[in-house]
Amino acid sequence: MSATTFIGVPIDSVGRSGGTEHSPEALRELGLPTALGAEDAGDLGVRIRGEERDAETGILGSADVLTATTTIRSSVAARIEAGELPFLAGGCCAELPGALAGARDALGSIGLVHLDGHLDLYDGVTSPTGEAADMPVSVALGIGPKIWVELAGGASVAADRAALVGFRDREETLEYGMLQPEALDPAPMLRSLEDLRARGPGAAATEVASALGERGPFWLHFDVDVLDPTVFAATDYLMPDGLDWDELGAVLGPLSTAPSLVGVSLGCYNPEKDPDRSCGRALVDALAA
Repeated sequence: MSATTFIGVPIDSVGRSGGTEHSPEALRELGLPTALGAEDAGDLGVRIRGEERDAETGILGSADVLTATTTIRSSVAARIEAGELPFLAGGCCAELPGALAGARDALGSIGLVHLDGHLDLYDGVTSPTGEAADMPVSVALGIGPKIWVELAGGASVAADRAALVGFRDREETLEYGMLQPEALDPAPMLRSLEDLRARGPGAAATEVASALGERGPFWLHFDVDVLDPTVFAATDYLMPDGLDWDELGAVLGPLSTAPSLVGVSLGCYNPEKDPDRSCGRALVDALAA
């Protein structure tokens, strides 16, 4: 197995100081690099500032989002080429397009497991907020804001090599007119939260890991809002009826131990909403396990 390297990505796509950009520092203080057995490579020099939507991309802090994507892309590519497994500690999930572009640059064709309470297929028009964190999957698949897609070198992942897992925001996405994943041809593998529970979280995750791994390397993105707010409230877009810790462990186990795993990104932990760090400690424990 490749040696794991912990890389902080202190960004928050709301476009101002605070929030999830403090996550890498908090997770480091809680001992996550040690718990992962990882070398700590420090933080990338990235931030997102700007609270107005760019007229061309529709993204808040668009220039900084693009700069961050370039920085993350080059860092991930270099780490993978050096034989390492990068663990990106965001920050928000706007880190994902750069991570996937870097992995593709290093390895060629890659897959994606997107474990998230949201589908993240908005673009600069349909996103209700303009936050880059609404759009990472659409950018990775080549259908997001054109400038962002081009900066990432085009689509990083083919849709039929992507698995969208744990989402529960379907009603909201229909309300805002987001492109639905079934409209893509080919369509990604879809395992909603309801599907996970119907199949059994561990069995469903094993199926996903096997299906993607058979076709080559894949990246795992884990957004903490896939968890239920009653067990993890330290994130910005809370939705009821998410995973509990046991269900999360059952899902992460097969994915994180798959031989084809080449990198991981973690997103959307907001330490400002976790003053006693109880959520952060539970998260570290879950990832260590």
